[in-house]
Amino acid sequence: MSVLSDTEDLLRTTRTVYADDREAIALIDQLDVRLHEPLRLAIAGMVKAGKSTLLNALLGERIAATDTAECTRIVTWYRYSPTPRITMHLRDGGVARMPIRRDTGLLVFDLGGRTAEEIEWIDVEWPLDGLSSLILIDTPGIASISADTSAATTRFLTPEDAPSSADAVVYLMRHLHGSDVKFLEAFRDTAAGVAQSICAVAVLSRSDEVGSGRIDSLLSARRVAQRYERDGDLATLALGVVPVAGLLAEGARTLRESEYIAFRELAGIERAERERLLVSADRFTRDSAVTGLSVAVREALLARFGIFGVRLATALIRDGVASSSELSEALVQQSGLIQLQEFVQAQFQPRAEILKARGVVLQVQRLLRDRPRDGTDRIRAGIERFAASAHMLRELSLLAEARAHGLPVAADDAVDAARILGASGIEPTARLGLPAAAAGSDVAERVTTEIDRWRALSASPVAERAALAVYQAVLRSLAEIASEVGATRPLRSAPHVEAPGGPGDGLGQDAAEQGEEHQPGLHSKKRLQWRAARAQRHPFR
Repeated sequence: MSVLSDTEDLLRTTRTVYADDREAIALIDQLDVRLHEPLRLAIAGMVKAGKSTLLNALLGERIAATDTAECTRIVTWYRYSPTPRITMHLRDGGVARMPIRRDTGLLVFDLGGRTAEEIEWIDVEWPLDGLSSLILIDTPGIASISADTSAATTRFLTPEDAPSSADAVVYLMRHLHGSDVKFLEAFRDTAAGVAQSICAVAVLSRSDEVGSGRIDSLLSARRVAQRYERDGDLATLALGVVPVAGLLAEGARTLRESEYIAFRELAGIERAERERLLVSADRFTRDSAVTGLSVAVREALLARFGIFGVRLATALIRDGVASSSELSEALVQQSGLIQLQEFVQAQFQPRAEILKARGVVLQVQRLLRDRPRDGTDRIRAGIERFAASAHMLRELSLLAEARAHGLPVAADDAVDAARILGASGIEPTARLGLPAAAAGSDVAERVTTEIDRWRALSASPVAERAALAVYQAVLRSLAEIASEVGATRPLRSAPHVEAPGGPGDGLGQDAAEQGEEHQPGLHSKKRLQWRAARAQRHPFR
């Protein structure tokens, strides 16, 4: 059975055992919805780290508030819906619809005179394709001078007595601060035992500011990000560090034709005059006779793209970019946004099922702890089955360990182990270091060769315990690849395989079961929609 099927069975069993407990059944309804909805990806970071700006860039539309208004102090969900709708969920349990209104292209959040303290969360349903596979969650800044503002994020992402409400986190930082490390530690520690894993990526935000807005600022930012990736504190808490110029990315994804025309006007100015005009943000917005652009237009460009973005856009146009669509694409490429999207696509999206199941199982464990009763043995057995199929979580932890301290194996083996564990993505070809278009026979041949190699390493009488744990995890990953691609060569000499004792244990014997294609959920769409309506009352589970 798949992780999804096992978790569905666990919820059905829990529902039967707690059938007479209305609060428990309400929780199970919410968990059922969580298991079948898209991955919950939270955007977190300190105040003014650029969270809402990055979210707009990811969405390709300016629907997240980026100013200092009340709404930036409220946890806000962005999920797919065929028709736009915004709902406020109040602390007193009530709900209120918000009018949909735009101002200069930016969605306006009208709280109807309410303060942030009166609102628990805001639900933005929007017809964007990007939200069909991800639920994006904008959170208030941590380490804020407002205790209530920081508490909202803490309550949602790192509660003391419950698992996190997010499946994974994109954490923004302008530089590495003690508060950043503290938050990521807390997010990791909301799970325990086999479910504890590394489900965060760090973003060096506003990276254009690293080089003071120079045209090569992102090169400097990449060097800083690489240094942070080797930092012992951060490396064990995040799977990577990606530099992103969020303001540039947002401006590029929402570039208007009038802005392209303004950039073209700037690019046509004589070089010496243009360089003097762009020497600083202050100089750029002064009265000037060298350009026909008004001060108001230049101020708007600066607000939308920053001085780095203005310099880069004019340079790209002078290098041959000839249309607004070409400029948009080029700016997005330079911003670092694509690298972040590729990271999420490679590391979180393929693991969405197990990350969602992890959150559900943790909540079931909490239910057993908080509301103990007789007859829960079958529930505990279901939790143990999840632990036995949680190898992907073990992979994430080992990848973080590999970056922080290196794996306790030979250097060449460590590089190959990280790749097989999913450092470059979890597609079989990526794990095996083959071209994406490699033939199935080549993949099958490579995986059996690798199994022989790693089994020989694990059989070495001088292998230390820490190295053996890595070998076993790699073999487990290879076994799943073998099952997925239909490698016919048996993985062991015995005619029948045995199930592993737990995640990362054994030598990948359970390949056939672990590599099966996931089956569709057993719940009808109608019943899920009914439960979803109930769960909307409070999704912080």
